[in-house]
Amino acid sequence: MTAETTPPIATREHTVEGFVREFLRELNFGQGVDLTRASVNDKYLAMARTVRHYLMTRWLSTLRSQAKLQAKSVAYLSAEFLLGRQLDNALLASGLEDIVKEGLASLGIDLEELRQAEIEPGLGNGGLGRLAACFIDSLATMNVPSIGYGIRYEYGIFKQTFVDGWQVEKPDDWLRLGSPWEFPHPEAAVKVGFGGHVEQYQDDDGVVKRRWVPGWSVLGVPYNYMVPGYDAGRVNTLRLWSARATRAFDLEIFNSGDYAEAVRAQTFAENISKVLYPEDSTPQGKELRLQQQYFFVACSIKDFVDQVLPADFDLHKLPDRIVFQLNDTHPVIAVPELMRVLVDEKGWEWDEAWAVTKQCFAYTCHTLLPEALEVWPVELLGRLLPRHLEIIYRINDEFLAELRVAYPNDELRVRRMSIIAEYPVRAVRMAYLATVAGTKVNGVAELHSQLLRDKVLDDFAAYWPDKFTNVTNGVTPRRFVKLSNPGLSGLITEAIGDGWVTDLDQLKGLEPLADDAEFRRRFREIKYANKQRLAGVLAERDNIVVNPDTLFDVMVKRLHEYKRQTLKLLHIVSLYEKITTGELAIGDVTPRTFAFGAKAAPGYVMAKQIIGLINAVGRTINDDPALEGRLRVAFPANYNVTLAETLIPAADLSEQISLAGKEASGTGNMKFMLNGALTIGTDDGANVEIRQLVGDENFFLFGLTEPQVAEVVERGYHPSAYYETNLDLRNALDLIASGAFSGGDRAVFEPIVSNLLNEDRFLALADFQAYVDAQARVDAAYADTDDWTRRAVLNVARGGFFSSDRSMRDYIERIWHTYPVAPEA
Repeated sequence: MTAETTPPIATREHTVEGFVREFLRELNFGQGVDLTRASVNDKYLAMARTVRHYLMTRWLSTLRSQAKLQAKSVAYLSAEFLLGRQLDNALLASGLEDIVKEGLASLGIDLEELRQAEIEPGLGNGGLGRLAACFIDSLATMNVPSIGYGIRYEYGIFKQTFVDGWQVEKPDDWLRLGSPWEFPHPEAAVKVGFGGHVEQYQDDDGVVKRRWVPGWSVLGVPYNYMVPGYDAGRVNTLRLWSARATRAFDLEIFNSGDYAEAVRAQTFAENISKVLYPEDSTPQGKELRLQQQYFFVACSIKDFVDQVLPADFDLHKLPDRIVFQLNDTHPVIAVPELMRVLVDEKGWEWDEAWAVTKQCFAYTCHTLLPEALEVWPVELLGRLLPRHLEIIYRINDEFLAELRVAYPNDELRVRRMSIIAEYPVRAVRMAYLATVAGTKVNGVAELHSQLLRDKVLDDFAAYWPDKFTNVTNGVTPRRFVKLSNPGLSGLITEAIGDGWVTDLDQLKGLEPLADDAEFRRRFREIKYANKQRLAGVLAERDNIVVNPDTLFDVMVKRLHEYKRQTLKLLHIVSLYEKITTGELAIGDVTPRTFAFGAKAAPGYVMAKQIIGLINAVGRTINDDPALEGRLRVAFPANYNVTLAETLIPAADLSEQISLAGKEASGTGNMKFMLNGALTIGTDDGANVEIRQLVGDENFFLFGLTEPQVAEVVERGYHPSAYYETNLDLRNALDLIASGAFSGGDRAVFEPIVSNLLNEDRFLALADFQAYVDAQARVDAAYADTDDWTRRAVLNVARGGFFSSDRSMRDYIERIWHTYPVAPEA
C-alpha cells in the first residue's frame, strides 16, 4: 500500500472489548489518569474522544475523496451553529450506543452520568443557528459535499439566569472543561486585516491599481468539528474561527512594568470571537459586530481559495466548485471580500471578477422586519474596511447605471433600489447587496417568500423575477425525533420500519393507525412518559414543580414583541382574574401547565420587562392555593437545545402566535408537530403549510391574516379601543396595572401596559378575543382524550414535509445544483 492509500487511522473494533481497550487507553494516555482516580469529566472526555475515533476514519476518507474528486461543494456561511450536545449524535452516527453502554457498564460506569457531564456548545442563539445545524446534518446524511463556516465563540450568547424574576446575563463558559469534539489547527491560521487606508500604485506593466493597506490585523485560528451523516459514509466538516493577536505579548513593555499594556493586543483581538451578538446599542458594539462578520468570512474565503482548492486550480471555474450560501445578512460582506481577493490579490480585471463572484453566492433572507435587515453606516464601514466600501460603491454604481437603462424615466425606483441608503445616514443596505450579487434569493416559507417578493424586496423581484424562490425550512428528524423522543421513535419504527429516519415522508404510513385504538393508547402512554421525564428534569434543573396530568401548553422561542408572548400572558392573566373573581369555577378550568422558554437580547428593554412580568404572574399563580394546582406557570431559565430535547416531546399544545406577516418560518412549530403536539397559531410563517398539511380540524387557527393586518394598520390602529370594548381584556390589563403581580407597585409593569394601550405595534389586543376563543376550542378538544390523541397522531403522520432533508433537496434543485458524492470505502 502506498502512503496515499493507507488509512490514516486503523479500523476500530466494533466490539465491547475493543471499545473498552480504546477507552482505557484514552483515559490513561489522553487524560493522564487511572480509572480509579478519574473524575466524571475525565471519563466523559475519554469516552467522547474514543467515540470520536470511530468516526475519524470516515471523516478523513471523506476529505481524501473530496480532494481527489473536486466535486462541487456548499459552503454554508452562518454567524450561528446551534449544535446541541454532540455525544448522542456521534453515538447515533457511529452505531455505537449499545457497545458503549455495555463497555462502560463493565467498568462500573453509567453512560447516563457521562451524558449529563457534557456541556452544550454556546455557538448559537435561536432558530437561525439551529437551522444551520439541521442543514449541515442533512447534507452529511445525504452525502452532499459541504463545509460549514462560522465563529468559535468563547462564551456564546450568554447564560440566562433569573434574579427575582428578572433576566440577568452571565457568561456561558462552555469551554471551561474542554471540548473533545474540536480539532484546533493553529498552523493553518489566517491573517485578517482591518482599518488602514487604500493606496494607488502601478504594477509591473504600468497599470494603475489600488490596494488595501490595513492598519492592524488579527489571526483566525480554525477549529474543525466533524459533521457525521446518519447511516452514511460521509462525515463533513464544520470549521469555526477563533481570533488571536498577531503579536499577543510584548515582553519589553511587560518588563517595564506595564503588564496590562503588554497583552492589550491579545485582549483586543480576542474580543472578536468572545461573544455571539455583542450588545450593539453603543458605537463600540456596532463596530465589534462588523468586525466579527468580516473576520469569519475573510477567514473562510481565504481558507477555501488557498487551502481547500488545489494550488493549480483555475479560479475562473470557481462557480463549478463552490456555492457560498449566505445565511441571512451577517456574512454578506463576503461579496466584496471575494471581489477584493480576485481583483487586488489575484490581479483580475473587474469585469471578469464580478462575472465569477455573481455566480458564487446565494442569499437566504430570514426576516420580514425592516430593522432586522442589516444596514451599516458608510462612516463605520469606510473606517473599518475602506477597500470594501470602494468595491461596494463600484458595484452599486454599475448596478444603478443598469437600472437607469431599464427604467429611463423612473429615478425614484433607481434610488429605492440603491445599495447605498441616503437617509437618515448614508449607509450600505446589506440585503440589497446580497440580492444584487446572489444567483438566487430565497425566503423560508411560502408566505414569507411571497411577502419577500411583494413587499420587502419587491423592486428587485420585479426586475429579476427568476432570481427569487422559496425553500421552506425543515428540522432534522435524527435529533428532534429519534434522539429526543426514543419512545415515539421506537413506536414509529415498530409500525412502519426505520426508513423514516432518512425519508420522513414515510410517516404517512402512520395515518391509518390514527384510527387504531391500541396504537393511540401506546402513543398516549409515550406522551405521558415524556411529561414525567420533563417534570423530573425541571425539578432537578430549576426546582420547578409541574404536574404530568395537566395539559402542557408550551411557548418557547426568542423573546420578541412580534412573537407575542404578551398575548399568551394576557390569556393566562384573564383566566386567573376570572377564577379569583368567581366568574369561572375552578372545577371548570382545564388543568394546564403554561411553559415558557425565551431569552431577551441584553439591550432589549421591553423584552426583559416581559420576562419579568411572566415570572411575576407565574409566582402569583403558582403560590395561590385557591387554584388547587390546576394552573401553573413554568419558565425555566436558559432555554437551550438540551432542554428542548426534553420539553418538546412532552408538549400537548404548541404556541405559534406571532402577528401574521412577521414570522419568516419558525422551526419550533415543526418540531412540536413531529412530536405529537397540536398547534394553536396564526396564519403566519410555516404555520400556513402546517395547517394545509394537517387539516383545519387538527389546527387551532385564530387571528388576523396578513392582508387584514395591513388593512388595520393602514386604517389606523387604536389598541385602546379594544381595551374599552372587551371586558375580559380590560380586566386583565387592569389587574397587571394595579400592581397585583408586583407587590402593589403600579410602576413596575406600567411600561408594558402603556405600550399595549398606546402602541401595541404587533396587534396583541386586536387578536386577543380570537385567541381566547381558540383556547376555548382547545379546552373542548382536550376533554376528549382519545380524539385528541387521534389528532396528535395525524400531526406526526403528516409532518414529513418538514424534514431538513427535504429542505436540502429543494436547495440543491433550485439553487445550488450540487450532487451527492459517496466517500471512498
